[in-house]
Amino acid sequence: MRVRNVDQTSRVSSLFSPLTLRSATLKNRVVVSPMCQYSCADGLPTDWHLVHLGQFAVGGAALVMTEASAVSAEGRISPDDAGIWDDAQADRWARVVDFVHSQDALAGAQLAHAGRKASTYRPWHDSRGSVPVADGGWATVGPSPLAFGRYAEPVALDDAGIAKVRADFVAAARRAARAGFDAVELHAAHGYLLHQFLSPLANQRTDAYGGSFDNRTRLLREVVGEVRAAYDGLLLVRISADDWTPGGWTVEESQQLAPLLHTAGVDLIDVSSGGLHHEQEIPVGPGYQVPFSRALKAVGATTGTVGLITDPVQAEQLVALGDADVVLLARELLRDPHWPLRAARALGVDVAWPKQYERAKL
Repeated sequence: MRVRNVDQTSRVSSLFSPLTLRSATLKNRVVVSPMCQYSCADGLPTDWHLVHLGQFAVGGAALVMTEASAVSAEGRISPDDAGIWDDAQADRWARVVDFVHSQDALAGAQLAHAGRKASTYRPWHDSRGSVPVADGGWATVGPSPLAFGRYAEPVALDDAGIAKVRADFVAAARRAARAGFDAVELHAAHGYLLHQFLSPLANQRTDAYGGSFDNRTRLLREVVGEVRAAYDGLLLVRISADDWTPGGWTVEESQQLAPLLHTAGVDLIDVSSGGLHHEQEIPVGPGYQVPFSRALKAVGATTGTVGLITDPVQAEQLVALGDADVVLLARELLRDPHWPLRAARALGVDVAWPKQYERAKL
């Protein structure tokens, strides 16, 4: 016997309202946060990535972001990281993009360079820290020759090296367009290269890329401008709004940076925090990074918030109260890839389900 749902009333929801940015519309405000899988060889995504990311599109997320995809081989966090520094990788990503699109979701690529935090072992390896060159690692680079904790000391980038970084991000954005991605996100958070240039704790340069706020933000602003000129899709930037360490990058500087990014063509700022200093102290709790998103909203930014957002009512309130324009989920989606569908049901919102799963909607 087929049982029908007798209550067909759909409530108005902020979380499940569409959001139009530039020429693309997110069907709701749930975005898959980039999550490294450390499961590639030579930067090539595999069937693991198709299934891993595809399940989130089936589950109702509006925008599915890839893990950090390196813009150059030396920019990988580990030898097992994904990349988008050559055409073969872009072609592999296209298969994932096509499936995500088939589920009425948008696809986004996070473009990254790990800088001094590159060439490390994946989390479940027996060893920790930097991978020696003899074991498949490589020399790392950064704004200054300052190591992250016990990692290997990086080589300070010279003018030619900085120019290559800019060119690598632009080339990666063009490959993302070739693969069909609707959005690219520049990773300027969590202690990776663009963040390293922002923070005085990692950047002690005395040239045009160090010292003052204008100089420390110069590389990010240049990358944004050059990528925006080469890529027509949605442009996101992930920042760590605060280093959680004395003497580091601050939320006040993030508020100063946000309008500059939007003026340069950034459509949304993905607001996270930390990752720059190995002795950071972060008071983790439900929605602990929401105040940073709220601070950037106060200066007119369009934002996403991330970090221990687990409950549908919690997510609904964040959007309804104007603390963020979208919520990004990570670990909660690993636990429940169909969280958006479950959230809609919990909030009394009628959304489309995959026809293969409609029997579970009733």
